[in-house]
Amino acid sequence: MNTPSSAGRAGRSAAAARAWPLVALAAIALGFVVLGHDGRRVAQMMVLLLPALAWMAWPVRSRAVHRARRVAVLAAVMAFAADGVVRAYLLDTYQSAPDGAVVLGALANTNARESGEYLQMHWRTAALWCAVLVAAGYAVWRLTAHGWRRGGAGGTANPSAGQEPGAAPAAKVRSTPRRAWLALLVLAFALGAVAHVSKPWRRLHPVVFWTQWSDDARALRIAWADQQRMRDAALQQAHAVAPQVTRAGPSTVVLVITDSINRDNLGLYGYGRNTTPRLAAALRREPQQMTVLRHAWSVDASTLPAMANMMRFGQPTAADAQHLLPLARAAGYKVWWMSNHDDMAIEQQHARLADEVEIVNRVPGRASASLDGELLDCVQEALEDPAERKLIVVHLLGAHPHYRLRFPETQDNPFDDTQDAVESGLIAQGRPAWVRRFRQDYDTALLYHDFVVAETLEL
Repeated sequence: MNTPSSAGRAGRSAAAARAWPLVALAAIALGFVVLGHDGRRVAQMMVLLLPALAWMAWPVRSRAVHRARRVAVLAAVMAFAADGVVRAYLLDTYQSAPDGAVVLGALANTNARESGEYLQMHWRTAALWCAVLVAAGYAVWRLTAHGWRRGGAGGTANPSAGQEPGAAPAAKVRSTPRRAWLALLVLAFALGAVAHVSKPWRRLHPVVFWTQWSDDARALRIAWADQQRMRDAALQQAHAVAPQVTRAGPSTVVLVITDSINRDNLGLYGYGRNTTPRLAAALRREPQQMTVLRHAWSVDASTLPAMANMMRFGQPTAADAQHLLPLARAAGYKVWWMSNHDDMAIEQQHARLADEVEIVNRVPGRASASLDGELLDCVQEALEDPAERKLIVVHLLGAHPHYRLRFPETQDNPFDDTQDAVESGLIAQGRPAWVRRFRQDYDTALLYHDFVVAETLEL
């Protein structure tokens, strides 16, 4: 006898039978994604994969569509798996993201023979990861066979068959769970569509990312020849000017360039929070040895043009514009460029004009968690160099977003949940809690920045 309760149990069993392959597919994909990503990027990657997983649960009638769906889902999951494997290998071997300068530079600077030699050295690792991917691909292919086909496996060809007269139709009992299931699928498709429309999310998709990665390496290879020509011309122009240092004796100049620091948030400039305690103490201790310029600002809102205006004299884009670093070298200075930025353009346009280049960060973009304090050892080594005249350029990340990544995890946030004048002012202005949280993180990043700059001065 087919009662409503037994029909409901059967419906739940059928739903579970449809759900477990999806859970297994998601678990396989998640395992590979976690290898190559961390933090919220894991969630972003899984949302990008949602449409493929949701399609597996969408009811279809045609066997041809079902087979095409298996192939498409296999390709999607394995693209995410291969992405995770390559990222994990590069991170473990070179501590670099795929689009980091060290990796892109090596790719742009290699040829077929060197690539073959590299594979000969690392074929065991490559074979191991290939075996893992093949095994995962086989598992994914088997799991996709369980996709829901209406009227086939996992579906219901005749919901009312086997019922006694007067019994509640099983299809009606299961209609509510089925509607909820379809609503979840529609929601998954919608979330995936929004993720694909959003450029910051879409560019993480393996197909988009690796296509762009290949294009970037090709463009870099083309641009390098031109950049080297421009650097050679800048050095020739500087030597032609023949700058002279009129003061005798040793000279050490340290130029610290920082990013995304707003003077309105610096305690040294009167901000309500003490974000610069060490610099303020240095000013009180030695007012004759330290000058605070009140009226100074960047003439550009983004890094590349601001750096060009800072480093070049006259019109930065003019063919005869002199660059600071070649001028210093022509005047007899040994020049260092040490940076916590992984920025290919800055490295090629400015850093490579120095005698010594130290890049401590190999993860480009806002997700980098490299701390500016890593440069202090580099500064110390440069200061100990026996050269009589030295120009040391230190390029910090400063408070570049994301703010929470710009100070150590172990550092307490003194502005967290503190009802000070700044917090009260933000509340009075109607700022939401998430904006106030960003302000707290930003001010804590400035506090760590104060430590790094003060330590540089102490050195």
